[in-house]
Amino acid sequence: MSQPCDFANPQLRDLVPYEPGKPIEDVARELGLRPEEIIKLASNENPLGPSPKAVEAMRAVAGEMNIYPDGGGWKLRNAIADKFGLGMENVVLGNGSNEIIEFVGHAFLRPGDEVVVADHAFVVYKLMATLFGAVTVEVPDPGYVHDLDAMAGAITDRTRQVFVANPNNPTGTMVGEGDIDRFMDRVPDGVIVVFDEAYHEFLDSPPDTLKYVREGRNVVVMRTFSKIQGLAGLRIGYGLAPAGLAEVLQKTRQPFNANAVAQAGALAALLDEGHQATTKAVTDEGRAYLQGAFAELALEFVPSVANFVLVEVGDGDRVFAEMMKRGVIVRAMRGYKLPEWVRISVGTAAENRRCVEVLREVLREVLA
Repeated sequence: MSQPCDFANPQLRDLVPYEPGKPIEDVARELGLRPEEIIKLASNENPLGPSPKAVEAMRAVAGEMNIYPDGGGWKLRNAIADKFGLGMENVVLGNGSNEIIEFVGHAFLRPGDEVVVADHAFVVYKLMATLFGAVTVEVPDPGYVHDLDAMAGAITDRTRQVFVANPNNPTGTMVGEGDIDRFMDRVPDGVIVVFDEAYHEFLDSPPDTLKYVREGRNVVVMRTFSKIQGLAGLRIGYGLAPAGLAEVLQKTRQPFNANAVAQAGALAALLDEGHQATTKAVTDEGRAYLQGAFAELALEFVPSVANFVLVEVGDGDRVFAEMMKRGVIVRAMRGYKLPEWVRISVGTAAENRRCVEVLREVLREVLA
């Protein structure tokens, strides 16, 4: 009897699904630990939790779940547009910013097309390209920083998309506005440039990529509510694009892709600048602490501007497993071609201290 994989779309046969960070509940169940004993520093989540104003807004609409959400996201899209000096027609809502990647693929990718990414960029770009039968061109990133000149040089007449993650996950590095401007000067009109700015709010002086939206260039700027606003569980993000490009992306969107609770929470979180400022301050302090501790341990790390740090520990898989046994979940990086490294998200001060203590113990007792 034939198996489904025998007649599935051929590009799916070798596709490895995205593997998220281990949930606390899974670790507790597998290792016999109590959930309250476990800290998760694996998925770049907000350790302070959601915006309190978002929680209040979500509770307020919970009794209305018998009604379909606003399929056009009028309130949220208008609020996002007002915040960035754009029009509602420039805003596309997604079930997480990952869905915006999918919209761009549906709209512009055909089998055999090419997608240009950095060598150690977010793995979902390649997964999505593969899903649509496209070829991913991975460009070396010396020092774990996007080499935009080399990425521009990798564009061919088959290139349909280029992804620039800024700051990049999992490296925490960024490229400056001058480098971006020089890169954009070389990008042909028929190529869509996607700026993934999930960690934009953690930057002190972020590059201005929205100017390309205002100029009508073929760009999509992706942002999310999963990080600094602390709404990862809602799966809500958005893309900012020129009106004509945004209109094309809207045609690929499923009806009601942004649910009512997510829209209400995101709207309140967008306007809660106090929670964002507090989160950034905690992140800045925690990131400095982690990087200082890694330096004391003589571990190589990539200086980060985001809410996580990539650190070389010798055997990423083993360190991940041993730390997890001790109730600290980090992220192994083999899937990013970095088997010697782990990525550690910034937590609260207490979580950061415990993480360093456990890492020191593992390095001393297990890997010595």
